[in-house]
Order: sequence, then C-alpha cells, then structure tokens
Amino acid sequence: MDRLVLAPIDYSILLTYTLFVLGIGWILKEKTKTSEDFFHSGHGMPAWIAGLAFLSANLGAQEVMGMAASGAKYGLMTSHFYWAGAVPAMLFVGVFMMPFYYGSKARSVPEYLRLRFDEKTRGLNAISFAAMTVFSSGVSLYALGLLLSALLGWNFDASILVAAAIVLVYVFFGGLTSAIYNEVLQFFLIVAGFLPLVIAGLQDVGGWGGLVQRLNAVAVKQGFAAGTYTQLWRHTGDASQNPMGIEWIGLGMGLGFVLSFGYWCTDFLVVQRAMAAESMDAARRTPLIAAFPKMIFPFLVIVPGLIAIALTLGDGGGGFKLPAKADGTLNYDMTIPMMLAHYFPPGLLGLGLTALMASFMSGMAGNVTAFNTVFTYDIYGAYIRPGASDEHYLKVGRYTTIAGIAASVLAAYAAVKFNNIMDLLQLVFAFVNAPLFGTFLLGMFWKRATGHGAFWGLLLGTVSAALHHGLTLPAHSVPGLKGGWLGVVAHYPSEMAQNFWTAIWAFSVCFVATFLISLVTAPRPDEELRGLVYSLTDKPKSDGRGMRPELVAVIILATVGALNLYFW
Repeated sequence: MDRLVLAPIDYSILLTYTLFVLGIGWILKEKTKTSEDFFHSGHGMPAWIAGLAFLSANLGAQEVMGMAASGAKYGLMTSHFYWAGAVPAMLFVGVFMMPFYYGSKARSVPEYLRLRFDEKTRGLNAISFAAMTVFSSGVSLYALGLLLSALLGWNFDASILVAAAIVLVYVFFGGLTSAIYNEVLQFFLIVAGFLPLVIAGLQDVGGWGGLVQRLNAVAVKQGFAAGTYTQLWRHTGDASQNPMGIEWIGLGMGLGFVLSFGYWCTDFLVVQRAMAAESMDAARRTPLIAAFPKMIFPFLVIVPGLIAIALTLGDGGGGFKLPAKADGTLNYDMTIPMMLAHYFPPGLLGLGLTALMASFMSGMAGNVTAFNTVFTYDIYGAYIRPGASDEHYLKVGRYTTIAGIAASVLAAYAAVKFNNIMDLLQLVFAFVNAPLFGTFLLGMFWKRATGHGAFWGLLLGTVSAALHHGLTLPAHSVPGLKGGWLGVVAHYPSEMAQNFWTAIWAFSVCFVATFLISLVTAPRPDEELRGLVYSLTDKPKSDGRGMRPELVAVIILATVGALNLYFW
C-alpha cells in the first residue's frame, strides 16, 4: 500500500486549516454569552448559510469515506442514498415539518415530543438520540485515525486524540455557530479537494464510457449481469441480482421511506441547523437549498468508489489496488485514502487531506453540538436540575461537550469491526431514527395519537430492531456486533440489506403499536395541540422573497426523478 510523505506545502495547508478553525472558535467565544447563542446561534443564521450547514452536517465520515466505500462495495446503487434516500425527505421536512419545529419554538426534537405527547416520550428519545450521536461522532474519529495511520504512518490512537482535542476547543468556545461556520468551510473544501480526484480517476479509466465498460466486466466476474454496478433499479427484482443484496421493496421501503424520512425529518443533528435560521421562511428554505448540491454529490463521493473497484477487480489497475483486511475481504473504507495516495501530487495532496480532515472533524462537531443540546435541555434540565439559570445551562453545555467527545473516542473503536462505516451508521439509524419516524408521522398528522401510544410504540419499535438484529446475520459474518447474538434464524446477503429490513421492522412495529395503544387511551384536547398537529396548524405564509418553498420542492423533485430514470 502506498505510504505518503507530505511535502512542506501539504503540511502548510493542513496547519492553516487547523489554525483557522481554532481561530473561529476563539473569536466566537466573545459572542457566545447565553445558552441560546451556544445551542442555537441566537436564531440568526441566513438561509443560505443554514442550508449549506444543513447539508454539511451530513458530510462527515459517513458521506466522504462511507459513500465512497459503499460505491466500491455496492456500485452506483449507492446513489439511492441521495436520489431516493435523501432529497425527497429533505423536501418534505422543508415544506411540511419545519413549520412545526420552528413555529413551536421547541429547542430540540425531544422537546417537540414533550410538547406534542408527554415527558416520558421526550426522555426516551433524548437518551436514544444522545447514544446515537456518540456512535456517529465516534465513526468520524475512527475514519480520521484510519486515514492518518494508513497514509502517513501516524499513530492511530494519537491521531484520534489530536482530532478530538481540536474539535473540543472550537465547539467548547463557539458552540453551534462555530460548528456551522466550519461546516460551510468544509463544503467548499470537499468540492475543491474531490473534483480533481474524480477528474484524474476518470481520465485513468478512459472517461465515463471506459468506467462503465470496466464495471460491466467486474459485475460479470462477481456473478452479476453486466450493468449491475452502473444502474439503479434494473437489477432489484431479486436480492441475488445485485451486490447490495436487496430487492426493490426493501430498498424503497427500508431506505427510500423509513431510513430516509426517519433521518432527515427527525434527526436533531440536521434539524438543529434549520432551527438556527433567522425566520420561518429561512427555516423552510434551508433543506431546499441543501437539496440542490445534495443531488450532485454522488458524482463527487461515489464515483471515486466506482473507479477504485474498477481498477482493483477490473482488467489492469495501473498499480492501484484496494487493500484487504485480516479476514480476506477488501477494506472498502480505504477507498478515498488510497485514491488520494495514488493520484494527488504535493500541494493537491494537502488540499485533499485537508478536505477529509474537515469532513471528519465537522461531522464529529455536528454530532457533539446536537448531543450537548439534547443532554443539557432534555436530560439535565428536565430531570437533574430543572429551573436553573441560563448561565448555569451554558456552563453545563460546555462541560457536556467534553463528556461527549470523550465518549466519542471510546465509540471510535467499535467501528473497527466493520469494513464499511456506512453499514455501521445505517444500523444505528435503524435502531433510533426508524421507530422515531413512526412516532412523528402519527403525531404530526393524526391528532388522536396519544403520549402513551407514542412512548410504548417508540420503545417497542426499538426493541423489535434489537430482536431482528439479534436473530439475523449478514452472509459470511460471525455473531457479534453485526448481529446473530440471540441466535441466527436468517441470513441476509449483505450488512446493508440487514439494516434496511431492521429499519422496516422497527418502523412498522412502532407505527402499529402507537396506533393501537392510542385508540384505547385518552387523547389531548384540540386546543393543546394547535401548532403541533398539521390539521390544527395555520399554514405558513411566505415573506414574498423568492419562489415559494412548495414550487422549489416540485422543481427539485422533478430533477431527482429524471436522474433516477436516466440511470434506471
């Protein structure tokens, strides 16, 4: 495997970025005087900044390394995470859900659940969400440690600790505002760092046509039909026909509906960015602004994975080959690091590494800011020290940042068990976001849903996810973190297929249980639900600036539909 020796210019770029992000945190320290400033940026972010932050909060390790790894492992079908599994849900949250979040003045998603349902539902979601953010933050740390140790020979443990310390400094001082500004910077760094990588890789394989030809050969070699690695829906009639091991029902329901809407509509990590916007209209436009670049990101982060697998398993790789893990499987997580090592000269290499570091640390910071907000407001402020002063909660938020980063360091080592960090992240989302979406769907659009129904539905949905995961196992895996720890009654062709069906089970059980229990428990009166349920909420009026969010959503939906048809 290629081992890099950085030139002085590369170190200069890395050092400049590090000092810049630390400087942002230090400067914002003087402007972060209240808990509202620390946790919500004082609700003063313009729509375009909030929109890029909304997108970039999802541009951590799972987007940059995880999607490239999935591109190498599953082919162009990975684009489903964008064109079916992201954009439609982003439009939905902007058009339908932001009026509830922003209009209710809730400070977090768990707090909205308290306003809509009751305290116990809020507490359950707060605890599960806090755990999820720690895992997600840990994945970002693991990815960074893997990158620096594999490419530069730096110590894995030291790399994790240094990155954690940098994030700690700028979030501790600047809070959400510091994280948002760094997320916007990260967006432009990723575009600047990855576009040359895609161009160089495509030139190496003979352009898009050459890539398709090579991938067709790879598909046949792997026992699939030609076109399997470059088409979206054509080979989803049966799970055995594609490398993702999923049929169209599991793909459409598990990813396109449950995981997609469950993440983008209920995950406070991204919702927090929209809630920081300066007005209701700005909050509604935030996910719509983010949806435009989201549509083109497969060409930046998935195409490198396609090139990597075409060179590794195709006819002649020009010296490029993905490394194998100890168990003999390809280490897909090394796709982007290996591509950088193979294609980038000094200077450009420094820019590419800086883009990766920005994505990892920004992804970690996003999770940490969501964690400290939920812990401070929905756990500490609700159950440990209610009614304390604003200054006290500001201090708790800062100290919680330290605890969240320490827990993230521990979680980073769990990711070592997976050869694709995207598999691990989707598993976490299946446990947390999938059942939560069932709760939200009924809560926002059925006024008869009750607090008892929501609590028990959410709990049973999470338990059903654990049971399904504990009784199933991906092919060629051993019982443990990947499942089967209760005994194996069924195997799935891949980790991702198992994740999709875990999400379907969690959502379905939560939805049915919430519905049935709500029918036999007393609902809240209508006057208590105004602004919290769709039928009892005044429809938001536009401020007259720019196109209406509904029209923008229709245009984006038509575009993403065209992309699905083109690559069918």
